[in-house]
Amino acid sequence: MGSEERIRLVCRECKESYPLERITICDQCLAPLDVEYELGSLTIAKTSYESRVKSIWRYSELLPILDRRHCVELGVGLTPLVRASNLGDSIGSSKLYLKNDTLNPTLSFKDRPAEVAVSKALEFGDRVVSCVSTGNLAAAVAAHAAKAKLEAYVLAPFDIEPEKISQILAYGAEVISVSGTYDDANRLATLASYELGWNIVNVTSRPYYVEGSKTIAFELCEQFGWNPPDNVIIPVASGALLRAIHRGFEQFRDLDLIDSVPRLFGAQAEGCSPIAAAFKEGVSTLRPVEAPKTIAKSIAIGDPADGRYVLETVRQTSGSVEAVSDSEILAAIVELGRSEGVFVEPAGGVAVAAARKLIHKGIIPKDDTTVCCITGNGLKTPELILHEPSLTRPATISPDLGALKELLKGRSPLLHA
Repeated sequence: MGSEERIRLVCRECKESYPLERITICDQCLAPLDVEYELGSLTIAKTSYESRVKSIWRYSELLPILDRRHCVELGVGLTPLVRASNLGDSIGSSKLYLKNDTLNPTLSFKDRPAEVAVSKALEFGDRVVSCVSTGNLAAAVAAHAAKAKLEAYVLAPFDIEPEKISQILAYGAEVISVSGTYDDANRLATLASYELGWNIVNVTSRPYYVEGSKTIAFELCEQFGWNPPDNVIIPVASGALLRAIHRGFEQFRDLDLIDSVPRLFGAQAEGCSPIAAAFKEGVSTLRPVEAPKTIAKSIAIGDPADGRYVLETVRQTSGSVEAVSDSEILAAIVELGRSEGVFVEPAGGVAVAAARKLIHKGIIPKDDTTVCCITGNGLKTPELILHEPSLTRPATISPDLGALKELLKGRSPLLHA
């Protein structure tokens, strides 16, 4: 069976099927489309991964690129799984782990969907790619477009962090700042995809784009020796990441590579938490947040496209969705840095702060194996850490030993050993 025959697009609601074209919604019921694979045609041995390429393309049978010659490769994936014993002791978890996606090429998990989406753009014959982004996806798309020799344009809310804009510009993409929220920029991007014919990877090619994110689940299965963790905590913006990770675990289960799917937990910032609010109320209809207000800008999507499906997924896996305050996010960033030497942007702090709440409430048992998905590097938002009141600000002294001794007086006895 050829690649064209074993992969197709399928409507999430009515199950109508379509070929692998640049379409995103079902023309019968207007629901989203997902990539589906004929898993019965695949036989994958666990041992086969021992000799495969060290990137997300080791899972090529379960990614929607028909011709490997179109794959853009920046070395994305196989990020570390870190045993967070110090942090675990602090928050009451005996088996806490971090999936550290801050070490991808552009410092966030967005390299995963971007690598697949830009590769698919090449397969479609596109010469220009674009995205709507709060920063991380923009950097990832810009970097991959540079490698693929494609033009890149970014539509972004006007108030994203300057460090993120600098990174995007360094890769050669043009940034178009939109006076409004992410949702405003997303509506403009949708119009541009129709009127201008742009391949906006997270709009026009969304079914393919989201496939890259599920490789986190595949890697966790390998890294845990084919015994998946009990729980995975995932920052939630549009909801695509959580759904993709769930699809990844399900696909490996259906291929008999693992026996079970973990409980999945979403984590949102209180200043933009429509999914967490709906979960708490026990409903399936979201009330959009018109004016998000949180330091976690990378996940501040007030009208999440996959929100309803996130609710279905966490309920199906006996998980939940938790919201945390900005002060809890900042405290989690500092605690993660001090306890495990990992510096994260606010979205990563959201996952850690949610883990603390879920464990303290007893929703996640302390002896369960629990993974926090750490999605973005703290160097993308370095100025935020200065707002944490527990931090000691730099002291200025004259260049002599007496001044140094005076400054250190009363500090740790180790300094005088």
